[in-house]
Amino acid sequence: AALAAGNAVVAKPAEQTPLVAVEAVRLLHQAGVPTSALHLALGDGKIGAALVNDPRVAGVAFTGSTEVGHAINRTLAAKDGPIVPLIAETGGINAMIVDATALPEQVTDDVVTSAFRSAGQRCSALRLLCVQEDVADRMIEMIAGAAKELCLGDPADPATHVGPVIDDDAKQRLD
Repeated sequence: AALAAGNAVVAKPAEQTPLVAVEAVRLLHQAGVPTSALHLALGDGKIGAALVNDPRVAGVAFTGSTEVGHAINRTLAAKDGPIVPLIAETGGINAMIVDATALPEQVTDDVVTSAFRSAGQRCSALRLLCVQEDVADRMIEMIAGAAKELCLGDPADPATHVGPVIDDDAKQRLD
C-alpha cells in the first residue's frame, strides 16, 4: 500500500523468510518498481528495531506477534516529531459465527480452509468457531471429518493440503 501511494519502502521480512523476500522484491523491481523506491533489509529483530527507531521512518506496517507490535508502538510513541502511523496485524481470536441458515458444506469448506490450509500461520486464520446449538453437532462432525482427510506433506506435491510450519518454534506452539 505504501508503494502504491508513492512512498519509498524498506521491507524487513521475518528472519525466517529471507529467500521469499528477496524473490518478492526482485519480482517487484522486474515489474517496474524503482530500486530507489523499494529496499530490502534482512536480519533479525534488532534490524527491525533499528528501522523503527530511525527518525526518517514515517510509517510502519507490521505483521507478527502482539508482543513485538506493542514494542513497535511504544518506540514510535516515544519519538519526537510527527506522529508515525502504525498498521499492526498481530493475529488474535478470529471468529466465525454460524447460524442454522448456513449451508453445512460451505461452512465446512470455509472452516477447514481458514483454520488449517496454511497450518494456522496466517494472522487471519480462524481461531474460534461459534455454531448455533441446534445445528452444531452435524456441522462439527462434518468439519472434523474434512479435517481428518487433509494431507500433510511437501507443498510441492499437489496432493498436499497442509505444508510445514515455518520453524521449530512454530511447531512447538502448535504441538
